[in-house]
Amino acid sequence: MAGIGAFLRRLFGRDTEVEKETWIIVGLGNPGPKYAHTRHNVGFDTVDRLADYYHVTLSKEKCSGKIAEIPVGDRRLVLCEPQTLMNRSGECVAPLIQWYKTNPDHVLVVCDDIDLEPGRLRLRAKGGPGTHNGLRSITQHIPDGSYDRLRVGIGTPPPEMDLVAWVLGRAEGMEDTLNRAAEGARDWFENGIDHAMSHFNGRVKA
Repeated sequence: MAGIGAFLRRLFGRDTEVEKETWIIVGLGNPGPKYAHTRHNVGFDTVDRLADYYHVTLSKEKCSGKIAEIPVGDRRLVLCEPQTLMNRSGECVAPLIQWYKTNPDHVLVVCDDIDLEPGRLRLRAKGGPGTHNGLRSITQHIPDGSYDRLRVGIGTPPPEMDLVAWVLGRAEGMEDTLNRAAEGARDWFENGIDHAMSHFNGRVKA
């Protein structure tokens, strides 16, 4: 059987296991060292923590994104960090959904949110993109917005700082928040969106 699997992978250029039920967690951010560990990249940092938890690295490239594939029982979890710019995230996420033949409601997108106070998390099933450029791009490709999202609060800038400088500033003092965001994303995968919402929405560091 292993020989047949290898033959099919060579023939079709893909792993036959993609037919398993696949769930995808996407962390939004901008690629490159210039943007690393900024407030706008908390999605990347959350996915990095999930990769550490599952002992994997995002070493594969697919659909303009860095990914890791993790078999979990009879399902497959895919972690993804789009390598497009933030405002083109949909160009990665939509093709990835098609590649794995999964449904948008099996996708969780993690992103920053300036309208949430620092430390606060908000999980939500479906909905609109709000003002976030990454979510707007994804919704352009998935118009009904039928994917789940986890917003990580970064707060608003002080009066003397403009918004761009704020979101592209270093995400200092957010370790606890990012750890809880990773826990919330894991809970979404393990127990579903309703369970994750009831356990993580509104939680802030004491």
